[in-house]
Amino acid sequence: MGMLTVVENLTLDGVMQAPGRDGEDVRGGFAHGGWAQPYSDPVMAETMGKGMAAPGVSLLFGRRTYEDFAGFWPQQADNPVTAVLDARRKFVVSTTLDEPLPWQNSVLLPGEAAKSVAVLKEEVADDLVVLGSGELCRTLAEHDLVDRYTLLVHPLVLGTGRRLFTDGTAFARLRLVECVPTTTGVLIATYRPADADK
Repeated sequence: MGMLTVVENLTLDGVMQAPGRDGEDVRGGFAHGGWAQPYSDPVMAETMGKGMAAPGVSLLFGRRTYEDFAGFWPQQADNPVTAVLDARRKFVVSTTLDEPLPWQNSVLLPGEAAKSVAVLKEEVADDLVVLGSGELCRTLAEHDLVDRYTLLVHPLVLGTGRRLFTDGTAFARLRLVECVPTTTGVLIATYRPADADK
């Protein structure tokens, strides 16, 4: 059984909505799309690239994030990230999508999210990495299915937007296992549940 890691870009006030580009997610009238882009640097690229390039890693998405990624990344032929994402096995939790899914190496996980992911964790040897997919992340946390959080905390307060941890999120104690500062002030902080094996 592999480890399930949630990877998120966050602002200091916990916003995770639309870090990548303008228009990525405008729900609620969100007008700050692309807020994470000015903070990219070689330290971040190297640190995150190691995780994405590691063998035995599959991706896990909720429907909304999968559809956004599938509509964007396959068209970015000049970006080396595209080849990595294309090659990865991608599991998609959804009760509304049907197979075949449009992006190569994509597998549908139908049914209730927590049950589907719990079974997946038992059946695959790969580590699973969740990108974005805030609602899925909250569900997985509620059912103690998250083994690790890698949070890219940006020195930015937006004051509005969808947050990773909302009111009603399950109580959890975490312990910091690694923190990498970037040259732009982003902290790449990795946490594990406090009661996880050390």
